[in-house]
Amino acid sequence: MPAAPRAAARPPVIIAVDGRSGAGKTTLAVELATALREHRSVALFHLEDLYPGWDGLAAGIATYADRVLAPLRRGETARWRAWDWAAGREGHERGTEPADIVIVEGVGAGSHGARGLVDAVVWVEVPEAERKQRALARDGDTFAPHWDRWAAQEVAWLSDDDVPAAAAVTVPDGDPASRTRRTVDALACLPALREMLAPERALRDAVPLMSRRLPARPDAPTLFASLYGGSARAVWLDASDAGTPAAGPRSRFSVMADDGGALGRAIVHRGGTTEVSGGGVVATFAEPFFRWLGADWGRPQPGPEGLACGFALGWIGYLGYELKRECGGSDVPAGVPDAQLVGAGRGVVIDHEAGEVWLLALEAPDAAEWLEQAARAVEQSVAPVVGRSAAPVAERSEAESKPPTHAAPAFTARHASEDYLAAVRTAQAEIAEGNTYEVCLTTTLEARVPAGAPAADAWAAYRALRRRSPAPFAAFARFGPLAVASTSPERFLSISADGALRAEPIKGTRRRSPAAELATEAGRRRDAEVRAELAANPKDRAENLMIVDLLRNDLSHFAVPGSVAVSRLFAVESYTTVHQLVSTVDAQLRPGASRAEAIAAAFPPGSMTGAPKVSTMNILDRLERGPRGVYSGAIGYFSRTGAADTSVVIRTLVVEQADDGGARLALGVGGAVVADSDPADEYEEIRTKAFAVLSTLGAEFPG
Repeated sequence: MPAAPRAAARPPVIIAVDGRSGAGKTTLAVELATALREHRSVALFHLEDLYPGWDGLAAGIATYADRVLAPLRRGETARWRAWDWAAGREGHERGTEPADIVIVEGVGAGSHGARGLVDAVVWVEVPEAERKQRALARDGDTFAPHWDRWAAQEVAWLSDDDVPAAAAVTVPDGDPASRTRRTVDALACLPALREMLAPERALRDAVPLMSRRLPARPDAPTLFASLYGGSARAVWLDASDAGTPAAGPRSRFSVMADDGGALGRAIVHRGGTTEVSGGGVVATFAEPFFRWLGADWGRPQPGPEGLACGFALGWIGYLGYELKRECGGSDVPAGVPDAQLVGAGRGVVIDHEAGEVWLLALEAPDAAEWLEQAARAVEQSVAPVVGRSAAPVAERSEAESKPPTHAAPAFTARHASEDYLAAVRTAQAEIAEGNTYEVCLTTTLEARVPAGAPAADAWAAYRALRRRSPAPFAAFARFGPLAVASTSPERFLSISADGALRAEPIKGTRRRSPAAELATEAGRRRDAEVRAELAANPKDRAENLMIVDLLRNDLSHFAVPGSVAVSRLFAVESYTTVHQLVSTVDAQLRPGASRAEAIAAAFPPGSMTGAPKVSTMNILDRLERGPRGVYSGAIGYFSRTGAADTSVVIRTLVVEQADDGGARLALGVGGAVVADSDPADEYEEIRTKAFAVLSTLGAEFPG
């Protein structure tokens, strides 16, 4: 009489490794089992033991789900009979014990009937020609007569069961050692496996950091182009006003990174679904973005001694406005990814104040070589600016800042002038009804440019924009076909490694005169009058104060009680094209509080919504006629040190490459509406805010 199945203390975690014949499933499964056994027990099951002959793919898949997965899922020993391929019949009974992790591999391991019984499906994808060559090399004459027959069954099965699309992890062909490590990392991202693979996550977070400190003042665009010009995904947080009279402590550091190297990663989040990729291996799962960020942004690690910047590698990129769905707002499809970040395994920090460049790399086989390459790039990027002062931005000639002479993009606005004025009046009616106090009403300017048009080149557009409108939180980010060119002056939220929180909202804007006028005594006098008027304007001060109060509330959710303070109120900051009214709100993060949740509590930036935030966002959804996308979100970094620094996405051109080589351009603009707003003045304010970007492109505000 057979022994009764033995039950485990708890059901195992089951990982299915699937793919067509010859894809290397067995090799990957064995390597995964070896890697995962370091911290727990692992059992390995090969599905080919169950196929009842060369025509038995479908029958084997059905038997596997019933006799192997079902008992294992209950924490019981699975009992099954292996197929005797030589005799052409079932052989002796065998058993598979429910270890901490059970890895099942074979064609059909992740089939539809199995997916409800496994925790993760890994799909291994290799081109057909290579698969056949490998399979026949492995099994020789045994498989050769049956290849076409078996392959036809795989085609029939996959035509009705799209396992690749359903897989949580997709693995391409590649170096075996790298492929295994990347697959473990991908599995550790999955919500269902995070607890079981916590040791692997901790090891990844604790990879040592290598660094080099170089005395240099490089030409930043040259350095970025040299190191990241060929990167499909790269980000440059650019203190482009460093060295100008207006520059302050916020303009001390610039940061550059991509997802390259042995430990680089990237994330794309769309409508609740996250893709984390690295080395071609992709993990896909459904989870709110901020929950993922809180899980992945691990225990803080120290940065290099002497590096004053909070960034010491980590995640860097943008969070789009439509992530508001996770922060009390309604669910509006964005049209572009809700968030895109690169997980930097290597990067650059430029300390403009100290005249230093820090090269950072996580310890990996390719790290030393990259540090040498980056050091040469720094040296070469200094050469073109030898003899110039440490303030290259300030020395740029007026000719460099002139608008381009090519045919300018013709922008259209979601709201014609009368439509925007009507929306302002509707917002004021909502205020009168007591539904809101302040509404940050925005619209989007859009243009389509053909292939070859200068405006289709996001990198060229950004270089022109940074020359014309330098700012402390300028940024250029490239994520495949999507690029972001920003000259934002506004910090959204920063968190220091020791938990100091800071927000610096902007409300109140005045356009400055052209540089030629500011060079005259009359022009400087007029500029001072405009600055003084902004500082004293009661409407702008009221708008600013409402957002300060909103941010005090946002920060208080995760702050030490009594630590929230307004350290600066109604300060006027002057930039190349505008004066701005800026305040500063500080707080101290509560010990043990989640940094990601603290960011979520303040998102979207209050200066881009109005107050109270949730009800006002709902009003904006009705008034704005479409998503904001990247605009009104945040760009910045989430460092391994626990520090973060993010800016508000304003003064920002978003460029999406089209299939025909042309591009779609988008520029969001908006302003705060309060009870005593004048609709005509509000419309003039959005024209003012659009001026820097439009004039750089040689374009005009649409009529």
